[in-house]
Amino acid sequence: MLERSLGRWISVIYRYGQIYITRELKPYAIGKGQFLFLMALYHRDGMRQEELAHLLNMDKGTTARAIGKLEKAGFVRREASREDHRANRVFLTPLALEFQTKLAAILQRWSEIISAGLSEEELDQAYGLLSRMAQNAVAYVQKNRGFKAKS
Repeated sequence: MLERSLGRWISVIYRYGQIYITRELKPYAIGKGQFLFLMALYHRDGMRQEELAHLLNMDKGTTARAIGKLEKAGFVRREASREDHRANRVFLTPLALEFQTKLAAILQRWSEIISAGLSEEELDQAYGLLSRMAQNAVAYVQKNRGFKAKS
């Protein structure tokens, strides 16, 4: 029964991915919960904290703590928004920009580890199937919980 559980195998990949990410990021004082914020900022630097929370489907408290840790480690800086002085915009520091290539390499290595032995066709199929499953999960939760998640 467990052998045919998609949730089990997705959970195994996720948990071991977290172990890998934690180990690889430890020398840089970045936790597994913070690298997603860096990835979002690499895509669009200067977002408001609230935008980051929404984009990553995180609550405001979790976002504030993660940004605080990244700020303490020297990877981001916060500035009051010019449009709304109650809101903070988050900007990457030179240290974060310098780290971007290293983070990309760490994440790429994990992809290589979990896709070892798969053909390009199998990889394309896996991406397609996982994408559809993620869309199904989002649609279900939005419909049945009133939850507004992004994939």
